[in-house]
Amino acid sequence: MAGHLALMGFEVRLYNRSAERLEPVRAMGGIAVEGEVVGFGKVALATTDPAEAIRGADILMVVVPATAHADIAAAVAPHLTDGQIVVLNPGRTFGALEFRQVLDRLGSKADVIIAETQTFIYASRATNPGQARVFRIKNSIPVASIKAYRIPAVLKLLRQAFPQFVPGDNIFKTSFDNIGAVFHPALTVLNAGWIEDDSEFQFYIQGCTPSVARVLERLDGERVAVAEAVGFRAMTARQWLYFAYEAAGRNLHEAMHANSGYRGIMAPATLHMRYLLEDVPTSLVPMASLGQMLGVPTPTINAVIDLASTLLDIDFRATGRTVKRLGIAGMSVRDLRLLAIGEEEKK
Repeated sequence: MAGHLALMGFEVRLYNRSAERLEPVRAMGGIAVEGEVVGFGKVALATTDPAEAIRGADILMVVVPATAHADIAAAVAPHLTDGQIVVLNPGRTFGALEFRQVLDRLGSKADVIIAETQTFIYASRATNPGQARVFRIKNSIPVASIKAYRIPAVLKLLRQAFPQFVPGDNIFKTSFDNIGAVFHPALTVLNAGWIEDDSEFQFYIQGCTPSVARVLERLDGERVAVAEAVGFRAMTARQWLYFAYEAAGRNLHEAMHANSGYRGIMAPATLHMRYLLEDVPTSLVPMASLGQMLGVPTPTINAVIDLASTLLDIDFRATGRTVKRLGIAGMSVRDLRLLAIGEEEKK
């Protein structure tokens, strides 16, 4: 994203907590991008100082694993100023709520808009230090803010760079249309043997056999059911593939194999990576937790959480985004909907 924005002519300041990660970018003066986007994007600043990175910035594009959202919120909290927009790319499930809670806990008084995207705009991979390949830029990416009536203000700036961003209904909609929750953890768990065997295979193509796709479809149905319990219609995984990639099929297996953007994306070389470490605690855990609170069964989601926890020997329910940690435990459906829409919309 930093390289692409720079290629489009925007001033880009890149923040990272690790100086080591930034060193190649500093040495080259920017980021080399290949694939659907080609060129060298000159980065104005690459720094480990959050104050230096965000000073005077209109938009803060937070592009990190969702497990780092709370840490980024803590880092920027003392330096935010009125009118700035923070966009989580993506929020996974309830990322915007977690970010806002951290700011409140740390006493941040800045009037900022916290927004989240439904998914990351790119199908991409870092190929070498300071280099990235964009396999595909997705067609339409919904974005929503904590107060839904502030979404137009977010889009007004975002669309200057990315016309692919479209208005999402609210943060519950973007959170439940988090398709990474469907594709990433279950595909990784069900291909664990192949991954640990150090085999090279195309993750979304070879890793998604007809039987694996049936598990993904069952998990997808549970996600949609929890969203419906709150009164929101979540997009099915098949609908999303057509929406984002124009990939269609009679079932999820066919639709995934029809997506040219997935071809060439290889499987991870280890189970200790974000498809489990990120997507389970920040996607599946909050969905299952809210489902339990609302009385919606999520047996397949729970099974994937349990298997991922066993595979990595991590209790993801103890570390993940539960309704209690998000501050929404015990809320009624009406209260949840009001939280998503905002007081002004209510009036």
